[in-house]
Amino acid sequence: MDRYNFKIVEKKWQKFWEENKTFVTKTDKNKKKFYCLEMFPYPSGKIHMGHVRNYTIGDVLARFKSLQGFNVLHPMGWDSFGMPAENAARQNNLDPKTWTEENIKTMKAQLKKLGLSIDWSREISTCTPEYYKHQQKFFLELFDKGLVYRKEQYVNWDPVDETVLANEQVIDGKGWRSGAKVERKKLNQWFFNIKKFSESLLKNLDKLKKWPNKVKVMQKNWIGKSFGCEIKFKIESSKNIDEIKCFSTRPDTLFGLSFLALSIDHPVAKFYENDDEFIKFKKKCTATGTTEESIANAEKIGFKTDLIATNPLDEEMKVPVYFANFVLMDYGLGAVFGCPGHDQRDLDFARKYNLNVKTVVKPNIEDKDFKIENEAYTGPGYIFNSSFLDGLRVPDESVTEAIKFLEKNNLGEKKINFRLKDWGISRQRYWGCPIPIIYDEKNNPKKVPEEMLPVQLPPIKKLEATGNPLDKEKSWKEITLDNKKYYRETDTLDTFVDSSWYFLRFCSPRNQNYGFSKEDLDYWMPVDQYIGGVEHAILHLLYSRFFMQALNFQNNNFSITEPFEGLFTQGMVCHETYKDENNNWLSPDEVKSVNGKKVLTTDESKVVFVGPSESMSKSKKNTIDPEKIIENYGADAVRLFILSDSPPEKDVQWSEQGITSSSKFIQKIWKLNLEIHEQIQSNLKNDYSEELEKFTNKFIKKMTDDLENFHYNVLIASIHQMHSFLSKEIKKGYTKETLIKNFTKVLISINPVLPHFSNECLKMLGNKEEIKWPAYEKKYLENDMATIVIQINGKKKGLLKTKKDLEEADLFKEIKMDTKFAKILNSENIKKKIYVKNKIMNFIL
Repeated sequence: MDRYNFKIVEKKWQKFWEENKTFVTKTDKNKKKFYCLEMFPYPSGKIHMGHVRNYTIGDVLARFKSLQGFNVLHPMGWDSFGMPAENAARQNNLDPKTWTEENIKTMKAQLKKLGLSIDWSREISTCTPEYYKHQQKFFLELFDKGLVYRKEQYVNWDPVDETVLANEQVIDGKGWRSGAKVERKKLNQWFFNIKKFSESLLKNLDKLKKWPNKVKVMQKNWIGKSFGCEIKFKIESSKNIDEIKCFSTRPDTLFGLSFLALSIDHPVAKFYENDDEFIKFKKKCTATGTTEESIANAEKIGFKTDLIATNPLDEEMKVPVYFANFVLMDYGLGAVFGCPGHDQRDLDFARKYNLNVKTVVKPNIEDKDFKIENEAYTGPGYIFNSSFLDGLRVPDESVTEAIKFLEKNNLGEKKINFRLKDWGISRQRYWGCPIPIIYDEKNNPKKVPEEMLPVQLPPIKKLEATGNPLDKEKSWKEITLDNKKYYRETDTLDTFVDSSWYFLRFCSPRNQNYGFSKEDLDYWMPVDQYIGGVEHAILHLLYSRFFMQALNFQNNNFSITEPFEGLFTQGMVCHETYKDENNNWLSPDEVKSVNGKKVLTTDESKVVFVGPSESMSKSKKNTIDPEKIIENYGADAVRLFILSDSPPEKDVQWSEQGITSSSKFIQKIWKLNLEIHEQIQSNLKNDYSEELEKFTNKFIKKMTDDLENFHYNVLIASIHQMHSFLSKEIKKGYTKETLIKNFTKVLISINPVLPHFSNECLKMLGNKEEIKWPAYEKKYLENDMATIVIQINGKKKGLLKTKKDLEEADLFKEIKMDTKFAKILNSENIKKKIYVKNKIMNFIL
């Protein structure tokens, strides 16, 4: 019967939530707000278990806060521009818009089956003109503020996707999407001046008290504030070069100087631009990307100039000047001094070109013969072989003293440097937000007039295999304005721009004049709780923080500097990986167990190779289709499993046994619900125990605390305990009123976790009012048991657990009934009893 199968009941609630807008939120200044937001998904085709975990965690919190009386904003949108859509369109002969919209339709239907409390009336998609029109306005505002600029610079070039990548999008020297080895290429690019905010981005991290420390450390390291010195090197040359400056955090190692290295874009390079060997060298340098990681892993190569540099601390020390592939113009001054003894990169370079290696730092002051061989020493210690610096501790004394000397003698100047580089936002692709810039016949950039926004993408039926499609759209590219000919910018914006302000748009999703209204932002922002993967600690989170500061800059109507007050980074959902005998990845559906061995589903004679459990990914095929799981086990069972076992910030291991157990448990508590209804029908006149009231109030307190602190796996354990307790307790006998009152409170307490189950059970109880989070009565939270220390002549002999506030005579009776104490007390005369209520009973024998 349907009555005994909760999955059938649950589907009715799924349909109800799919068809009705039950979670529409309005700005209500009379009500305290709570803005709960999960990182919005890329519409790739189907949701995966990572999505399920992320959105379930957020939904539990959103429902809880709503029950507590907060006006909760819990929206959903789609990060819908990007290379995957463009690649899919090329491969399948589709246009990216159709591919994206179909995927959104599919994923939205899947998310609704989870019973998420999402306000779909605020749904946004970044690829719509209604969204990117406002993004183009922001671009032009930042342009007017001087926070957007265009310059020719070496960039990371993905030769497969044929687009520029930000440093953060290069992983292990390869493109984060294509996996192709990244090259260095010089292009005219648009940049956001994120470096301008380096100090404030760093300083504001201290204000983010509700952020995980690990994320703040990652951002701090990426911003990379360093103290050092800008050092002047005199140059001996037949050319018109007198001096080269370089920045260093270790001026104390100058006596270990071996060479000076310059970027191939350093101003000095103009003296060698017609040198054939230098031209060949520059070409070699483009074989690696511009990230520190790419440069660190590449072979160190150099081009020796005819310049000679003089050590500012020792004029007798002359060293050669090289151009080197590991020096970039956008760090420091595009020049570094090489100290091979104490920098591995410099040591590798010096060995390659037979340069001098001098050791100037030793780990212990007593070491007299310490010398660098094959490995540079980079640790702390003491300076030696360095004249007036000898004996100083490294680095706390030595760096300070070296800078003092350099400044005093006008050889250098103390400086602060940041590792953070400006954000390159140009992308050579079609499926992205058009940059609202046009160029005149002399290639001078000009803003697109605001009344012409949005600059929309031209419809393209078929994308060519490679290159930027917008370059080939002549009718779109060429434009006449005020009888003058212009051509449009054909690069589009990096998709991380789209996600750097979407949380603002959710506050005013239908505002046609601007991306948001100040009134809405004043009420909703900042986001109270943001939830997403730690893998976005640098890219998305740092860019979002920058974007708020950029909008705030020179703007009296925008007061936000930090977008997310609280941040929670959930763990991954992991699954075993499988391969066949040909080393091809296999999906879980293609594998089954026979006699303890994993074999192919289609051919049991072929054994499957089982790999480690890893984060679910389409590339390794170790994914589970959430829609099938919801169909087979129910949405509440999926929610229950995804929150069980592991704390939400840790990885969770997917297992068929785990989801099966969760489904069975839902059926067990459904059965308990039916049993409670039978007890209610009995309509007893009196209650025969107080334990139900005590349990209910303690349960509410426990659920409240665990929900507030993201202890979701602990509260799942509490729900299991609730089932065990109520299964026995209800049989003791309670009146109809007591059962309804207490079970209603229990059902509301589990509503954030099991909304389908809770709502159905509340409906069966006849509840028609808006449910609110139940308050607990403190009197029931007090422990009515006391642990008494039993002493004989002042020495502890044991503990006795008994009811609180017993009189001395009653306690004495209980002590005598305990065999371990009765034996001692019966053999001796008790001269005196000293009783401290609820704490100690001391017998003087």
